[in-house]
Amino acid sequence: MAYQMKLTGPESMLAAIREFGIVPFFKGPVPGFSIQEMTPPEHWFDSSDDLGPWDWKVDVVQSGEIAYGKFLCGGKAAFATVEWYAHLHNWRLSQARYQPDEAGRKVLALLEEKGSVGSKEIRTLLGVKKAAADGVVTRLSHCTRLLIGDIQRVYRGPTLKYIGWQTCSFCTPEALFGAEDSGPVFGGFSPFSAENPLEVGCTPEESYGALLEHLRELLPEAREKDIRKILE
Repeated sequence: MAYQMKLTGPESMLAAIREFGIVPFFKGPVPGFSIQEMTPPEHWFDSSDDLGPWDWKVDVVQSGEIAYGKFLCGGKAAFATVEWYAHLHNWRLSQARYQPDEAGRKVLALLEEKGSVGSKEIRTLLGVKKAAADGVVTRLSHCTRLLIGDIQRVYRGPTLKYIGWQTCSFCTPEALFGAEDSGPVFGGFSPFSAENPLEVGCTPEESYGALLEHLRELLPEAREKDIRKILE
């Protein structure tokens, strides 16, 4: 099957995401269909010299063309092209269970004001500790209201060694992939064009149907209920 390809570096990881359109990072409802399962064991965070997808995702995110956040499989990490993320976003916006709560709305207001923020700013805004702030971020990501906009490698110690530590900033999907006049929102990147790639031109129900059909074609041996679990 196509999704059983082997990933050996950021280039092949980016190519796989482009091919699949939308894919979980970790093992999910459909065996074999995840970045984790497509990565040979020797590349899965094996050593400080080979950090595997944990490090490759930096280059994938910095490509500026991939959505990365916790938006599949009940709120687990995933990647998607703009095309397929836009359909997920269109559907989620219409669903009552994917609406942000009070804390989430505060974070979104801050993002509207600043464009992008880090974890520390979110903790300060909400007056909570890291675990609670991470929970708010995860829910917003699951609701497709927030994405990881940029990831930076952290070099530490007298030799400035990189052993996998990273910092990230968050932004809304609209800011990351939206209209040109919204301006750059992170790391010097600018949105794609004056046209909004998140506008899919169909109803939420049609977006969900398109996602289902795409995954059915991609995963012909998967059970229908497992395909739907990916989109939860």
